[in-house]
Amino acid sequence: MKKIGAKVVLGAAAFCMLALPVQAETIKVGAIFAVTGGASFLGGPEARSAEMVVEEINKAGGINGNTIELIVKDSGANPEKAISFAKQLIEEEKVLAIIGPSTSGESMKIKKIAEDGKTTLLSCGAAEVIVNPVASYVFKTPQKDSFAVKKIYSEMKNLGINKIAVVAGNTGFGKAGKAQLIKIAPEFGMEILAAETYDKKATDLSALVAKLMANKDIQAVVNWSIVPAQAIIAKNMRQAGWQVPLFQSHGFGNIKYVEAAGVAAEGIIFPAGRLLVADALEDSDPQKALLMKYKADYEGKYKEDASTFGGHGYDAMTILAEAVKVAGNDRAKVRDAIENLKNFPGTGGVFSFSAEDHNGLDINSFVMLTVKDGKFVLYQGK
Repeated sequence: MKKIGAKVVLGAAAFCMLALPVQAETIKVGAIFAVTGGASFLGGPEARSAEMVVEEINKAGGINGNTIELIVKDSGANPEKAISFAKQLIEEEKVLAIIGPSTSGESMKIKKIAEDGKTTLLSCGAAEVIVNPVASYVFKTPQKDSFAVKKIYSEMKNLGINKIAVVAGNTGFGKAGKAQLIKIAPEFGMEILAAETYDKKATDLSALVAKLMANKDIQAVVNWSIVPAQAIIAKNMRQAGWQVPLFQSHGFGNIKYVEAAGVAAEGIIFPAGRLLVADALEDSDPQKALLMKYKADYEGKYKEDASTFGGHGYDAMTILAEAVKVAGNDRAKVRDAIENLKNFPGTGGVFSFSAEDHNGLDINSFVMLTVKDGKFVLYQGK
């Protein structure tokens, strides 16, 4: 009888264990953004966008019942801080993944750290070298700079332009973009008559403009930077009476640059994702519904215009969340899930990653925009 009783007690205990609810997990996600400092126009919107996504997910019950804890570190665009934060997030916080950093230079500094730590990095930096060559755990959400160059050069050909000046800030993004502009120029028959680099902290580029103006054969200027100089060079060119077309990189996608340049911004041409002209898209566009929702949510919550940079943070967080739905709270499985993610609409385009492509976007993720009456509009050509 004692043995039978023991079996009954053990059976009841086992039943009680099975009946206990599964303990929910907290999914820890790291984020490194330049929330303050000279690149805050990048990192601020990125951080706010990521926080907005996490808040929405958690309010809806989390992912598979698990809530997300977003740990945001403000690097101020300082690569040394980014390195320290990356190590802390991976080794001490044991995060599932890291989104950010905001800049290409920071991203390149922590690329190996993420790889060695077998922790997914979803960079918001734009330089193509972040994902080329491919590193197993490193992805990025902004479009490739080589695609941006090709869109710019295609438009220049349409305008009959083939003799140009290239200028760039001395940042990771600027250096990488300048290299792509020089590399791809022969493919489009472009002759680069001047290639200059300026300090990212420059507050006056009038001497550079005067130097370029001395070459009367220059038909257009391409500026490649993510620093306030994007507005400064426009102002200095127009103040000097130089009316050649000014093309900017996809780093120009924040209306604050237009506001800073004032009337000098009129006519600037640049490639960008569709977020900035979401209202003008056809209803059949696969991105339109998402873009309109993100724009309304962000602008309603933070009372500022949405920018492509905030979109990069939004895309990084939503891509990661989609991977977690499939793979759970497991570093290796999440990496695999991102690499196999296909046809996923984001603000930057429709993402389809692969083992060979850790950016997941094609050249059609870009449209050409211009500034008209102080606003971004689709560029219609001439």
